[in-house]
Amino acid sequence: MNKYLLEMNDISKEFTGVKALSDVNFKVEDGEIHCLIGENGAGKSTLMKVLSGVYPYGTYTGDIVFDGTVQQFNKISDSVNAGIAIIYQELALFPDLTVYENIFAGNEVKVGGFIDWNRTIVEAQKLLKKVKLDVNPDTLVRDLSVGKRQLVEIAKALSKDVKLLILDEPTAALNEDDSENLLELLKDLKKQGITCIMISHKLKEVIHIADKATVLRDGKTICTLDASKGEVSEGIIIKNMVGRAIEDIYPKRPNKSHGETILELQNWSAYDPQLGREVVKDVNLQVKRGEIVGIAGLMGSGRTELALSIFGNAKSYKLEGNLVWDNSLTTLKHTKDAIKAGIAYVTEDRKDDGLFLLQDIKSNISAANLGGISTKGIINDNEEIKVAERYHSSLHIKASSLEQLVGNLSGGNQQKVSIGKWLFVGPKLLILDEPTRGIDVGAKFEIYTVMNELIEQGLSIIMISSELGEVLGMSDRVYVMAQGEIKGELPVEDANQEKIMELATQ
Repeated sequence: MNKYLLEMNDISKEFTGVKALSDVNFKVEDGEIHCLIGENGAGKSTLMKVLSGVYPYGTYTGDIVFDGTVQQFNKISDSVNAGIAIIYQELALFPDLTVYENIFAGNEVKVGGFIDWNRTIVEAQKLLKKVKLDVNPDTLVRDLSVGKRQLVEIAKALSKDVKLLILDEPTAALNEDDSENLLELLKDLKKQGITCIMISHKLKEVIHIADKATVLRDGKTICTLDASKGEVSEGIIIKNMVGRAIEDIYPKRPNKSHGETILELQNWSAYDPQLGREVVKDVNLQVKRGEIVGIAGLMGSGRTELALSIFGNAKSYKLEGNLVWDNSLTTLKHTKDAIKAGIAYVTEDRKDDGLFLLQDIKSNISAANLGGISTKGIINDNEEIKVAERYHSSLHIKASSLEQLVGNLSGGNQQKVSIGKWLFVGPKLLILDEPTRGIDVGAKFEIYTVMNELIEQGLSIIMISSELGEVLGMSDRVYVMAQGEIKGELPVEDANQEKIMELATQ
């Protein structure tokens, strides 16, 4: 019997002359957890779209052998019927349907041509137990947390007698507890005979869970690492991913001197009328010129709400307290007031809130400061190109041209465009909300390097991050939030993960 459940042999795929995959070979043994890793744009998602039928047979070259049979998937349903299920980072659930309706959507339990709702609920309960999700099947999906929605997606996949479960960045939007629970579930599914492929940029997760890990770089297979031989380690993975060793993922700043206080919040509170409660409570916070201030905390702790209340009160909260900006008591009634004052905010959700995915790179970079490329209200196309070229070069944005649609860029390059967009407004304070979420280690290093360069130029940064290593590796000081409050302030020299988590769970 063939020990491989999946063999992808010499897979090549082109897009308008650009080779996304070049003779990729990828083999997954039956019953293993196999991680697929590589920098953004390495070809991971493209390879999985070939496998799942998103890119049908004939649009690529090479062979797919699944469960001992050469496959020719012409559409997604062909791969599903073969026993392959893929769960993308952007969950494909219907928020206004119940959990049980979502689990069996498109795969309804029928008797005599009619849906048997009672049996559907019973089967849904069995699947929820299998994924260790204790919720009422009648619950609307919109009322579930992101972590629980992820488990509903997995239950949906299991309802189709899946043999191979593919998860694309499954923990990107999860907190540490939900991430740990999901990884443990994958181990349980492995014991039940389900093979898993996991795409992840979180190397600690890969090291924790992978039996094997295959590295792609520039659309080519670089190597397959075997955990049983001690090959799945951070140093080996990084070296193969980026083609060089990165001794310290958090680049050091030679100069850590700070200037005067540029932002101060005094007894700052924000009440959300829609939620009917305070989301930021009596916060006192300072940011100095040339300083990176980290804000740590669990999801729902009020970090993003704090950022939005500073950035011109983008959500129309009812605010109390004082905002002192550049030594002056200031009221910022609108985001345009914040931008004019010199405050910029890079959102945690670049795809929905940060970028225009159907527009090109140059249009996105200029979007927040059209006045900077206009004369008498008319956009100067040449000036727009010059500006875009400047940030394309300084931020090392990898793209075929400035006319490339942002939606076709990798996550790391999208994030660089988002940062470039806000740097073009000429800020004094840059708020970065989850700046490296969903991007690879090489792109992270580049963004950290850019952050350090900006600090050296006198810019100040507030960095919100759920990755404690990132907070400790990049910050000068750390504020820890929980339930909308600042629970503690720590110089980074005195901070560690245990202290932060102790404060974050108060």
